[in-house]
Amino acid sequence: MNIKFVTVGKLKEKYFKAGIAEYAKRLGAFCKFQIIECPDEKAPESLSEAQDIKVRQIEGERILSKIKDKEYVILLDLRGKELTSEQLAKKIEDLSTYGTSDITFIIGGSLGVSPEVTKRADYSICFGKFTLPHQLMRLVLTEQVYRSFMIINHRTYHK
Repeated sequence: MNIKFVTVGKLKEKYFKAGIAEYAKRLGAFCKFQIIECPDEKAPESLSEAQDIKVRQIEGERILSKIKDKEYVILLDLRGKELTSEQLAKKIEDLSTYGTSDITFIIGGSLGVSPEVTKRADYSICFGKFTLPHQLMRLVLTEQVYRSFMIINHRTYHK
């Protein structure tokens, strides 16, 4: 199984890098894991609607260029379905059982994603209605994917 994250922006903080690296190492026992970073588009602090659309469009094109047709795409979106850890594990297990070996998670930019990215997504999930820094969200998602594999394999990590 291949798990890929396509994210907007660069991971900067060492403590986030260290946490993600630890979970990435652990994930190696279950899947091939990679994170692809797309550059975020520079924008002024206060944007017009047209500028907002343009930024999301540019970032969306960058995201979509990193996704192949065969990949099952899960978008992190505030309008997505809230899942428990067990439900995410079941989703991943079901996908692998029914022949999907390439799963891509998308974490968009601070303005969200373009309609084209939303349309490309096969499924959308939400980690709650609160806002998290994207760097922290990467760490949380990496941990939850690892937790999913621990649940799938009946390991004691998940309590």
